[in-house]
Amino acid sequence: MSTLFVRTLREDPADAEVASHKLLVRAGYIRRAAPGIYSWLPLGLRVLGKVEGIIREEMAAIGSQEVHFPALLPREPYEATGRWTEYGDGIFRLKDRKGDDYLLGPTHEEMFTLLVKDLYGSYKDLPLSIYQIQTKYRDEARPRAGLLRGREFIMKDSYSFDVTDEGLEKSYAAHRAAYVKIFDRLGFEYVIVSAHSGAMGGSASEEFLAKTDVGEDTYVECKACGYAANVEAVHVPVPEALPYDDAPAAHAEDTPDTPTIDTLVAHLNAHFPREDRQWTGADTLKNVLGVVTYPDGRQERLAIGVPGDREVDAKRLEAALYPGEFEPMDEATLKSHPDLVRGYIGPEVLGEESKTGIRYLVDPRVVEGSRWVSGANVAGQHSIDLVAGRDFSADGVIEAAEVRPGDPCPNGDGELTAARGMEMGHVFALGRKFADALDLKVLDENGKLVTVTMGSYGVGVTRAVAAVAEYNNDDLGLAWPRNVAPYDIHLVATGKDSAVFEAAAKLAEELEAAGIDVLYDDRPKVSPGVKFKDAELIGVPTIVTVGKGLVEGKVEVKDRHSGERTEVALADAVGHLTEVVAG
Repeated sequence: MSTLFVRTLREDPADAEVASHKLLVRAGYIRRAAPGIYSWLPLGLRVLGKVEGIIREEMAAIGSQEVHFPALLPREPYEATGRWTEYGDGIFRLKDRKGDDYLLGPTHEEMFTLLVKDLYGSYKDLPLSIYQIQTKYRDEARPRAGLLRGREFIMKDSYSFDVTDEGLEKSYAAHRAAYVKIFDRLGFEYVIVSAHSGAMGGSASEEFLAKTDVGEDTYVECKACGYAANVEAVHVPVPEALPYDDAPAAHAEDTPDTPTIDTLVAHLNAHFPREDRQWTGADTLKNVLGVVTYPDGRQERLAIGVPGDREVDAKRLEAALYPGEFEPMDEATLKSHPDLVRGYIGPEVLGEESKTGIRYLVDPRVVEGSRWVSGANVAGQHSIDLVAGRDFSADGVIEAAEVRPGDPCPNGDGELTAARGMEMGHVFALGRKFADALDLKVLDENGKLVTVTMGSYGVGVTRAVAAVAEYNNDDLGLAWPRNVAPYDIHLVATGKDSAVFEAAAKLAEELEAAGIDVLYDDRPKVSPGVKFKDAELIGVPTIVTVGKGLVEGKVEVKDRHSGERTEVALADAVGHLTEVVAG
């Protein structure tokens, strides 16, 4: 410790929000260099190396081979797949001195595809799985929570290459099983959920989410059938279409002083009561207007119809419109459509075939024959008994309304519950998207050129370090599980007696000779209280103290997780600690 490059802190960093961020900085594992960008110190690198070692072992177990690509990448491959534009502001672009375009790699599908194309040309070369552990760069709009959402981070990304769809299924299953082993070994609680493919595309997509209240993702699950999905990937069960031959005609009514859905519902129940039940927000249809901007600069005006008791979920909307970005329609744009009356917009004036020409997408619950209350396109009025398919129609369906606990499971076997999680890994069955774009083909057994099918599989390595820290801490500091801890033993020499330091140094040497990694606090002028606080904060799983007990030939062994203390004879310490470390 007297020479270790570390400085522990007693106070939390001002910008830290979550436990892992606070403690990794305070304990001297990482230091902030810029928003979302961190330097790794010796303690941090040792933990990072342990996590990478677990990943490498499990990738090797499924026959995947490690390669390494540059982080600085040319524009052309990403232009060919369309992602140079699709990524929008999400990537770092730069020019070299000749004016040629480059980017800092956010992910490497294009480069892996081109490498295999360069070296392989026959079905006999496949299947193939290769991976790298590499630094990635994404220009996050709101980096937060230390390592959990940064602009520079380390990711393990692997790719499978197969001739047939059946081969891809096997490769996908192998990677999925490897991920289960990786996250089981890392020790935090996680859930596997169906996910949205986003820029990756493909036929299958699953996320591995660490269960934590500080996670950025909301997922839902059904206890009855085991269904689990990220909210972006939840599909609303579509009701059956309803007959409407005997439905009453739509009629506009005055609805003064109803600026919200709740006030509208109260007015309906007071002045236009139903015979069968009370009106609810689910009977109303609200229309949200906006402008979608695509990465190529193209814009379109869009209206989204959702049941009035639900808000539009920003993440579901983002996933549904990807790569477009939705912004609420401003006042100037709204005024350019005289048929639109703010607060009273009804579906009859929406749609590509309407006067406004605004594309109109509705929630899947808005099925033919369903009856709604919506704006009458006149200030102070709403229309009652608007029937979908009779009084209005939409240009399509969009999954953008919020998903709530208690909603029916898409499988029809129960109700959904909601929780928060943090994405740790993602597996995609890419199919032939990238192989088609970059012309990756091989000769099959009949001598015919066929397009290769691919899978892509990522693990957030630096994020995994933060996740383990998030799960393994207490009021005193970090408490690492042994398989990723920076050291096996934190050895503390206390007091001023030279005999204590001599005995501790000798014990450290003997432990190292036995193959045990030791962090030895040999600082001669530091008080025992400071040394113990540092040991608790740094979080090595076993703390050994050589101090007052030495006069009786004993040392103290403390379990960092349980707090249990044991006195052990110095002569037996190496054997005892070897057993402790071996588990």
